[in-house]
Amino acid sequence: MTATTLDMSAPSLLRLATAGSVDDGKSTLVGRLLHDSQSILADQLEALEQASRRRGQDTPDLALLTDGLRAEREQGITIEVAYRYFATRRRRFILADTPGHVQYTRNMVTGASTAELTVVLVDARNGVVEQTRRHAAVAGLLRVPHVVLAVNKMDLVDYAEPVFATIAEEFTHYASALGVPEITSIPISALAGDNVVTPSASMDWYSGPTLLQHLEAVPVGNDQMDAPARFPVQYIIRPQTTEHRDFRGYSGQIASGLLRVGEEVTVLPSGHTTTISGIDALGKAVDVAWAPQSVTLTLTANLDVSRGDVIAPTINAPTPTQEIAATVCHLHERPLRVGEGVLLKHGTRTVKAVVKALPSRLDVTSFDRRTGLTYVNAPDELAVNEIGSILLRTAQPLPVDAYTESRSTGSFILIDPLDGQTLTAGMTGEAFPTTDEPQRL
Repeated sequence: MTATTLDMSAPSLLRLATAGSVDDGKSTLVGRLLHDSQSILADQLEALEQASRRRGQDTPDLALLTDGLRAEREQGITIEVAYRYFATRRRRFILADTPGHVQYTRNMVTGASTAELTVVLVDARNGVVEQTRRHAAVAGLLRVPHVVLAVNKMDLVDYAEPVFATIAEEFTHYASALGVPEITSIPISALAGDNVVTPSASMDWYSGPTLLQHLEAVPVGNDQMDAPARFPVQYIIRPQTTEHRDFRGYSGQIASGLLRVGEEVTVLPSGHTTTISGIDALGKAVDVAWAPQSVTLTLTANLDVSRGDVIAPTINAPTPTQEIAATVCHLHERPLRVGEGVLLKHGTRTVKAVVKALPSRLDVTSFDRRTGLTYVNAPDELAVNEIGSILLRTAQPLPVDAYTESRSTGSFILIDPLDGQTLTAGMTGEAFPTTDEPQRL
């Protein structure tokens, strides 16, 4: 593959994340997926068998393939996001196994932020619970294109079709109200291997694909390539040598889209226009570059461009603004309140901001088929893991896109200005409705 051609012959890549409540079997499912798809090396399997025997288990505990931290193995839970890479003949996969505990919802936000598909597990004995709704809400807000509902532990409910149908109907109704575009429900038993890689002999009433078959066949797009081109400037190159004293290059990673030499671009937020005179990729001059390549641009005009500026094609450049409406998931134990001063990091720029209003908060504890999703209007604060709408005023204008148009330049994080801790993850242009009555999203 050259710097100016896309390699279309390589197997496609699917980024996916798993989510679900505690003890729903996420780690066992991932282990079963890796084991049955023959994605485990012989020495890994031997180490797994030895670790299982030390725990007094006669058969390999597949959950240990992903529960890598000592604390996780001792407690039998997942704490961190565990990334696994595997491949079949049809597709390559990057899988993020995210925690189930409520206090680790922030990790699920991290794992799903780049995912094209999320597998939400539900224990067939418990059905849809509050954490299931929360994970569905996060998947909806992050605009994950595909969601799979894996109804696990079907062996513990005698593989009963009515149990599966009831759970699938309730989840589909809720996730659809959140704007999830595609929902596929699959009955499985991760422990027994039913419908994970091979079809189940115990559920002849199910005629759909196994989980792996669905993962191999689901359409994979390229959000970064399809979105408008955006280039956040990370570093200014100005060699202090006589030979290159007039050179000025702008380095960074293309966040989305495609850039060409000769294309008219606008530098934001200043609004100055010029053209791209050159693109350097890995030390080689190229005519075209695309996301997520890291490149150095040179411009025709000698403009004042700084770190944090965004270079975008003039034809579809965003309009910088200091008023930002968004939906956020609050990630810190300290609540977020109106009037609070924060730092807002968007791309490579960090600016001061003030929380002007919290118009609404999503109530994940209740859902009514007639009235739809329920909101709390004008809450006093957003607590950890709560999802709500926000209005922000920034000290400087920012060239933000709607999150539905660009996941990279339509997202931001709020930071505590005192200790630098991440407070909140935000998606622009996704504000909830605010009335006195419950609303559908």
